[in-house]
Amino acid sequence: MNLLDGKLVSAKIKEDIKKEAELFTAKTGRKPHLVAILVGNDGGSETYVASKMRNCELVGFESTNIRYNVDVTEEDLIAKIKEINQDPTIDGLIVQLPLPKHIDPDKITEAIDHRKDVDGFHPINLGRMQRNLPCFVPATPYGILLMLEHYGIDTTGKKAVVVGRSNIVGSPMSILLARNSNPGNCTVTLTHSRTANLKEEVLEGDIVVAAIGRKNFVTADMVKDGAIVIDVGINREDSTETKSGFKLYGDVDFEPVAKKASWITPVPGGVGLMTIVGLLKNTLEAAKGTVYPK
Repeated sequence: MNLLDGKLVSAKIKEDIKKEAELFTAKTGRKPHLVAILVGNDGGSETYVASKMRNCELVGFESTNIRYNVDVTEEDLIAKIKEINQDPTIDGLIVQLPLPKHIDPDKITEAIDHRKDVDGFHPINLGRMQRNLPCFVPATPYGILLMLEHYGIDTTGKKAVVVGRSNIVGSPMSILLARNSNPGNCTVTLTHSRTANLKEEVLEGDIVVAAIGRKNFVTADMVKDGAIVIDVGINREDSTETKSGFKLYGDVDFEPVAKKASWITPVPGGVGLMTIVGLLKNTLEAAKGTVYPK
């Protein structure tokens, strides 16, 4: 078993991003600028946003965290997004999910200018991705591709099974792995909670991407020997064993599956760190205007 080490890979890519950001700042007189909007006081969301802001600082970006109480109206939130859309000093905008139930996340996503949508969730970016046109690729699938690329893993001709069909990870991941590129050129099966004979489907996978949001869902009897296993899950549980008061678990039952896998990502220290790298790279490209020329 070889570890797909998100800590190692993300550190290397962030060094490259930092150098590019320095060149951008020297040329333009300003830093790439990411704004994150956080609604409410969800512990997980606060942790994720703080990490994104901290990583912006590490690579030489400017970052702004805008916070709202949980009772903010959908109208007020959209008004702020439209204001940011018009601000030429802001390159990327993310609205941290999940949102309170009275706010429609699709309306919020669609309100963001697709040229600043560095999370890659806007329908225009998803549509362009599907057609293999320049776009901002969703940050988590993008991070996974960067990890596979770093380790020189040839995916051509492999059977890939994606477990989970979300618009954020599962569905875009299935499209990207099927594309005529490397990483890519896989034969892809997209599975989910309603898939008949799910265990048998996953057992076919040379590459298994687990993104179903359930602790230890993919077990050793679902994975064939030598499979490449990518665990997207971040499931938080209260714990008295850690300083933080919680413990993270993936969607893969790590220890037993690792004994069968040729490559596997840990949780934590795997895909989560690569998601931030994908976000940073998208923000840099937004600032430079390489995806959507300014």
